[in-house]
Amino acid sequence: MTAEPSSQSGDFDLGELLAGRAGERYELHARHLNHQLPRMLHTIGFDRYYERAEGAYFWDAEGNDYLDMLAGFGVMGLGRHHPVVRKALHDVLDASLADLTRFDCQPLPGLLAEQLLIHSPHLDRVFFGNSGTEAVETALKFARYATGKPRVLYCAHAFHGLTTGSLSVNGESGFRDGFAPLLPDTAVPLGDLDVLERELQKGDVAALIVEPIQGKGVHESPPGYLRAAQELLHRHKALLIADEVQTGLGRTGDFYAYQREDGVEPDLVCVAKALSGGYVPVGATLGRDWIFKKVYSSMDRVLVHSASFGGNAQAMAAGLAVLSVMENEEIVANARATGEELRSRLAALVDKYELLSEVRGRGLMIGIEFGKPKSLKLRSRWTMLQAARKGLFAQMVVVPLLQRHRILTQVSGDHLEVIKLIPPLIIGERDVDRFVDAFTDVMDDAHNGGGLMWDFGKTLVKQAVANR
Repeated sequence: MTAEPSSQSGDFDLGELLAGRAGERYELHARHLNHQLPRMLHTIGFDRYYERAEGAYFWDAEGNDYLDMLAGFGVMGLGRHHPVVRKALHDVLDASLADLTRFDCQPLPGLLAEQLLIHSPHLDRVFFGNSGTEAVETALKFARYATGKPRVLYCAHAFHGLTTGSLSVNGESGFRDGFAPLLPDTAVPLGDLDVLERELQKGDVAALIVEPIQGKGVHESPPGYLRAAQELLHRHKALLIADEVQTGLGRTGDFYAYQREDGVEPDLVCVAKALSGGYVPVGATLGRDWIFKKVYSSMDRVLVHSASFGGNAQAMAAGLAVLSVMENEEIVANARATGEELRSRLAALVDKYELLSEVRGRGLMIGIEFGKPKSLKLRSRWTMLQAARKGLFAQMVVVPLLQRHRILTQVSGDHLEVIKLIPPLIIGERDVDRFVDAFTDVMDDAHNGGGLMWDFGKTLVKQAVANR
């Protein structure tokens, strides 16, 4: 006899719970989660109460809209609550599939793998996990096992995740400090083929993992580097791993960022973030047939690498819906065209503002870097900020963009004077206009010695000194 769903008044009511306790959000985090997060948000004035979201916008309780130029660190490639993805998730829940039995082969993982591999025709198989760092962990394990070598090379300033294996190929000491010992991996400068070859000649390198455009600082690999690195790696029986967790699925104006360079065919490719549709965590590692067949070499090894929630129906449905939307709505082409418009309009401001050093990037992955000004008054203020903590000026720009213009952005990394723009790939000309107008206003204020902005800078200096 099948049990009927309960309809008693004591049933769980999410709406009622949120209505009664959503106002406690910052207190709950401070009490039960990472207590430094609400503290940081209070300090920089980011402690907002967002009530709803759609597309590239949030709204607060007063109905004010906020332009999202952060996209949940790149997760919201299609913006929030895309109707096609929402419908797919409703449909898969209503289907009551026999999901995660572990001892059958459901159709959705195979269908999503098939669609992903269409965009990388030189690759053959996919492993599904739950996040970007899991996709990287999979690639590291597969590369080591397939080559029989222990060491993986990574690039200085790289970011590949924060679990132990991924942390071993993280190029920033701030993330690594206190978590040693890590895996036996080695950093090489991005773009330096001589150092790469010198490490390969030691004979113990399984792979090089590289972001085609680094998320930290938005630094692009030099033209020709990926192709030349691939040739060196294969000559030494090592693999090329492309980390496309942030750059993949259209972010840079190509489906994968490595595709901008002819002849580059990574042996393993890691994706996640935007594949989720912003709803269900998912990660995927795409690879060559021989690598997978070596890892899964017999029936005894059928579960040698697996994930309890990998390939779950909700994640697979979301991923299939995302790829469908990307094709039907020409998302990659929009990212390329809109990104070029935004980057070029911002780059045109470099000559106007002495605090603005460079604008770089591809598609809708753009870095805005600030630098030491020439005029004495601005230079003295810049020096004050740098003495306290590098990166404070970029934070001084991020804060008024939110508080004055209701635009959410991020500093691109610790101790960096770089703002990174990674908005939803659906933004258009109206959103570009809004950001450029707001950024121009903030830069005018900074160069005119606006009191509020530099007063906030003094607050940041005091906070930085107190945290030493």
